[in-house]
Amino acid sequence: MIEDMTEIESEATSEQQGHDAADAAPVAVVERFLDRLRVADSDGAADLLAVDVEYENKGLPTIHGRERVRRLFEAMNRVGTGFEVYVHLISADGSSVLTERTDVLKWGRLRIQFWVCGRFDVRDGEIVVWRDYFDHLTILAATARGLLGTLVPAARARPPVTV
Repeated sequence: MIEDMTEIESEATSEQQGHDAADAAPVAVVERFLDRLRVADSDGAADLLAVDVEYENKGLPTIHGRERVRRLFEAMNRVGTGFEVYVHLISADGSSVLTERTDVLKWGRLRIQFWVCGRFDVRDGEIVVWRDYFDHLTILAATARGLLGTLVPAARARPPVTV
């Protein structure tokens, strides 16, 4: 009977370790991260970042450190602001995860929707590098459309269809 209990406990421990390993898989980490951003969980999203994370939007200054990125998330979640993310494709090569997605930045009635390609490097269940690539002219056009949409709601970009 004692041997049976030891075997059961051993199996439960193995299952838990497998579950922890799956939770730390790079794609799962990035999906949880984006989901937490989507629901405005700044702390939960930041908890998935390494202390010395490097966050870069190509063409803009790089932000270094979890706390600085957390403050950015908190600013995105203030009253009257918001963020949406629609993932179209996500794939990994080892610890690097690539995403094709549509991001939406919102300020009051202004909705700026644009395409983004992101790269996330994950180590030990934490994002150590987050790098987003986008076309600045597309952002400019999305901003113009968003401004028009505040005056003419029919001109607003609609949320994209994801698979």
